[in-house]
Amino acid sequence: MAFPESRLRRLRRSPAIRDLVAETLLDPGDLILPIFVEEGLSGRRPITAMPGVDRLGLDELAAEAETCAALGLGGMLLFGVPEHKDLRGSGAYDDKGIVQRAIGEIKRSVPETLVIADVCLCEYTSHGHCGVMDGADVDNDQSLPLIARTAASLAGAGADIVAPSDMMDGRVGAIRSELDRNKLQATPIASYAVKYASAFYGPFRDAADSTPAFGDRKGYQMDFRNGDEALREARADVDEGADLLIVKPALPYLDILHRVKTDLAVPTMAYHVSGEYSMLKAAAHQGFLDERAAVLESLTGLRRGGADAIITYSAKDAAAWLRSL
Repeated sequence: MAFPESRLRRLRRSPAIRDLVAETLLDPGDLILPIFVEEGLSGRRPITAMPGVDRLGLDELAAEAETCAALGLGGMLLFGVPEHKDLRGSGAYDDKGIVQRAIGEIKRSVPETLVIADVCLCEYTSHGHCGVMDGADVDNDQSLPLIARTAASLAGAGADIVAPSDMMDGRVGAIRSELDRNKLQATPIASYAVKYASAFYGPFRDAADSTPAFGDRKGYQMDFRNGDEALREARADVDEGADLLIVKPALPYLDILHRVKTDLAVPTMAYHVSGEYSMLKAAAHQGFLDERAAVLESLTGLRRGGADAIITYSAKDAAAWLRSL
């Protein structure tokens, strides 16, 4: 039927009708909160570039886990800020490292909390790159054993999921083999299969103290001009044993998110990254937009685009807003 018999506005005329026919729903359980744990810190340290986000000391993790559980969040994603760094990022695979201890604190406090551990060397290397250096380049194959060792250490400490973010070729297969060798075959791998070299990571590098001392990461993170390449990366990781996939960043890559989810039909997460978070915060602070409305619209858009779960620094705020609806 055509107008006037067909009137699409009929299904928009009241909140109850709109809720009844809503195609995409956002729930607190869809949201994963990234956490920065700083070694040697007591309490909290605000992150200037990310208003509302703090680095946490180990003594704050129990309370944070309890808050996340009360809000019904889907889980926590852990990043470490170590006291000491070296050329090979040894703090990443130290069984008594900062993230390994953080996992223990969370699991003792709220055992049911889903803990995802980021697997990368960049926060632990003195040069800030994601692997072992060979001159000015990252040596892919030398880096793989250390990345795999890191994943096994984090899984052994109690991480429910390990999430390699380094973008080295072959790292998912190396991690899967190392996990299985250590009788950790039940631990899933959530691969940052599609991670672009992006300008939107700036605030994170301040938060995690992981800015490269020289050069950039364009030699291993993806070129933002490429879409087909994302599918090749994602397929390769699934073939090597990835159980879940992560697309990062999120909003500028909705087309990629949709293609990955549609083509591979694998559980897929979107990482709503630091730059995306800070832009919304800055615009809201200036009164240019309504933060609550803009955040919920953005996160729902990611769900509509194909994200089964969303990693976001707005997780606590968004969960509270959703619960108040």
